[in-house]
Amino acid sequence: MIDDEELRDVFKVASEEHLQNLDDGLLHLENHPDDLAVLEALMREAHSLKGDANMLGIKDIGTLAHQIEHVLTQLKQQENPASSLGNGTTDTPYERLAHAIAAIRKLVHEAVTGEPARVDTFSVLAELMGARGAGVDEGDEGDKGTRGQGDTENEKILSAFSTLHTPHSTLYTPHSTLHTPHSTLSTLHSTLHTPHSALSTPHSALSTQHSALSTQHSSSYRIETIRVGTRHLDTLMTQAGELTVTKIRIAHRLGEIEAIANLWEEWNRDLFTNRFAFSREQQGDVALQRLETFHHHSEKRLEQLGHLVKTLQSSLSEDTTRLEQLSSDLEEGIRTLRLLPFATIFNLFPRMVRDLAQQQGKLVELILEGKDTLADKRLLEEMKDPLMHILRNAIDHGIESPQERERLGKPTTATIRLKAYQTPTNIVLEISDDGRGLDLDKIKQIAVKRGICGEEESAAMTPSQIQALIFAPGFSTAPLVTEVSGRGVGLDVVQTNVEKLKGTIQVESFPRLGCTLRVNLGITLATAHVLIVQVNQMPYAIPVEFVQTACLIKSEEIFPLEGRDTIIRDSQPISIVQLADLLELPPMPSGLTQETALSCIILQVGQAQLGVVVDALVDEQDVLIKPQSHLLKRVRNVSGATILGTGDVCMVLNPQDLVKSARSRSQSLSSTHTRQVAPTKPTVLLVEDSIATRTQEKRILETAGYQVITAVDGLDGLNKLRSHAVDAVVSDVQMPNLDGLGLTAKIRQYQEYSELPIILVTSLASDEDKRRGAEAGANAYIIKGSFNQEALLSTLKRLV
Repeated sequence: MIDDEELRDVFKVASEEHLQNLDDGLLHLENHPDDLAVLEALMREAHSLKGDANMLGIKDIGTLAHQIEHVLTQLKQQENPASSLGNGTTDTPYERLAHAIAAIRKLVHEAVTGEPARVDTFSVLAELMGARGAGVDEGDEGDKGTRGQGDTENEKILSAFSTLHTPHSTLYTPHSTLHTPHSTLSTLHSTLHTPHSALSTPHSALSTQHSALSTQHSSSYRIETIRVGTRHLDTLMTQAGELTVTKIRIAHRLGEIEAIANLWEEWNRDLFTNRFAFSREQQGDVALQRLETFHHHSEKRLEQLGHLVKTLQSSLSEDTTRLEQLSSDLEEGIRTLRLLPFATIFNLFPRMVRDLAQQQGKLVELILEGKDTLADKRLLEEMKDPLMHILRNAIDHGIESPQERERLGKPTTATIRLKAYQTPTNIVLEISDDGRGLDLDKIKQIAVKRGICGEEESAAMTPSQIQALIFAPGFSTAPLVTEVSGRGVGLDVVQTNVEKLKGTIQVESFPRLGCTLRVNLGITLATAHVLIVQVNQMPYAIPVEFVQTACLIKSEEIFPLEGRDTIIRDSQPISIVQLADLLELPPMPSGLTQETALSCIILQVGQAQLGVVVDALVDEQDVLIKPQSHLLKRVRNVSGATILGTGDVCMVLNPQDLVKSARSRSQSLSSTHTRQVAPTKPTVLLVEDSIATRTQEKRILETAGYQVITAVDGLDGLNKLRSHAVDAVVSDVQMPNLDGLGLTAKIRQYQEYSELPIILVTSLASDEDKRRGAEAGANAYIIKGSFNQEALLSTLKRLV
């Protein structure tokens, strides 16, 4: 770890920029390998990174960066750099360079945080050297000089690295050994260093590791530093100086107010002293003289008071206007400092899209538009994960295989377009693909099967309402649950994050042509334009962007429809509800009569409309939203709080939550009439030949509330299935007599078991194994290597 805190921060920012540029450049060179300008730019990035690391004494990063620079130099010296990529495999120099960059990222994290990186630098270095050697044609006489120079360079690096890292010194080999195949070197290193043997796995596995590395810290993604132009700081400094001047002027106003107070005290004392001059007992010239003197003084003081008040009024008006302008400019200046281009997060996605498409055997081109569009730092942080979910979902569900696209007359390479742009009131993100689009009938069937909606309700839905079901919690169209998708987690998280940012999300789908998701987000997050309403003598704020209109309704306009109070507006039925009921406020006595008109706010959230009845409409204003504390991180129906000009604390309501609360309130009222006896424990058939694994999984399932029937192999499991009623099957794959795939296929032969959930828990982790599991009829595929009880229980909960 770097000792100096300032140097840590500087190195963190600089290295992140170098690594991002290297990653972007490598992705570009994979498609344009003859672009020597980009190649030279990457060499400069690697050289700068090496210099920074060596200066700070981080030798591992310096060594790897030096070798990256060396490999790039070798590629540049080749007459045709594209020849190194022509073998049709994933084992390319650029693939190995990408792995080295991923390793350096972890080493940078270790250098600035002190957390162990657990990176075997020698193996990464060896892979880089092997990659260079594998990319040279041994029959090309023109390259012999280059090879000899490179081998000498390799010897120097290995020798120096062995000196720095004594535990790895035994791996240094003579010059001739460096020409051995890369697999031999990997095997040797795997034998000597068993804990690092995972690095010797095939590069399809290495792509998966890199993808996992790139998303390792996704849940805690934070932009910790912002580069600011000096002109912005100069402007803020000027505004701060003006604010100081205005503060001094307001202090002078305090002196003027004190003068008014002193005048009032003097006048009051004089009045008290001459109070007897007005009594009947006082007579004669003395009393008249005192009265005349008092009147004269009063006139003079009244004139002084009027002058002071007018002066104070004018000064305060001027100062208030100036202060308001300064505050506005200062707020705008600070907001400008927090603005970053969407390239900050867009640049994280090309590598992820490329790796995920490659794992699934698909060809995908990601087009990024509007990378220079600016947005608040917090908005970028909060939208990174939702955009990642959307892109993964598009590749996994929307994009067809190259063979299927060719059969449909489409280009074999699919296109995903990620676009950002700004309107006068919103920031818009569009994610579109040219895949298969949404299957509305399939969405309705799954929604009914998962209990998201009823059959009658789904039959009455519009296409847009059906499309919106993909954001429901637990919804998934994946036929097989894997670590990539199908767990019912993803798009509901997207909607939650978008709503937290006061935004909305819309879906447009065209069968066999593709799908577009459009996210609308507010430009400012700290302030909001709200409508202040009153309920039970308390103020509440509703963001104006969700208010379609405000109207007065009479009691005779309200009629019941499907158990809900309803009104007609623009020939459309709209459900209405008392805001006090939604907020579960105590009832208050009301003086309303049947003839009294009710104040109603029509909310528009996406395609949904809701009428909210309030006691009164108070005001419309801009407010500063205070975020909730950690103790109240998420309160239903409330998005934050603000302090009004009157000093009252006012809750800012969440319109999306209000619509959901209105729906759930109606469902809960109707469900009370159909409440039934609690069901018995669901039964799971557990098929596992290993007694240790079987015991562990049985204990997990029973602790979670399931009844468990065990079987020792597939044949035993099939017999017990025929003699017991079960709600799900959890099975191993590799078993004697009848394996898990055979058991799954035989179960699916029976009509009564066509919908029975089958979960395969196995150590077979390849894409081919997962494909075989899906073809056999399994609903979920969980890898034992990454097995945890949460994965099994959450999958069961979703399927049963």
